[in-house]
Amino acid sequence: MDFMQLFNAFWVGGAFCAIAQILIDKTKMTPARIMVLYVVCGVVLTAVGLYEPLVKFAGGGATVPIIGFGYTLAKGAAKAVNEHGLWGALCGGATAAACGISAAIVFGFLCSVIFKPKAKK
Repeated sequence: MDFMQLFNAFWVGGAFCAIAQILIDKTKMTPARIMVLYVVCGVVLTAVGLYEPLVKFAGGGATVPIIGFGYTLAKGAAKAVNEHGLWGALCGGATAAACGISAAIVFGFLCSVIFKPKAKK
């Protein structure tokens, strides 16, 4: 891995985060709505063929942020549709993202056990 790959991943991922922060600061959108917007943007950009070149350019800077989750869902659904027909659209995205979803559940559980969270009052 060379320096430019790391640099591109850093600035592209940082740009996604900066845009989200601007949306939080300058609009009345909640973080949950911004996350949904990012996932939908990832799906739409993948569907029109614009996200794949960004992934090749930025690597983890484009696939790790939440917009990359939309990319993974869309790519998985498209692959499953090609293999299984219309039924693939229902399960392909979840199949493609299963590892990431499982990791989030496991690490979230471990953090809750280690740090003993309390409800906000």
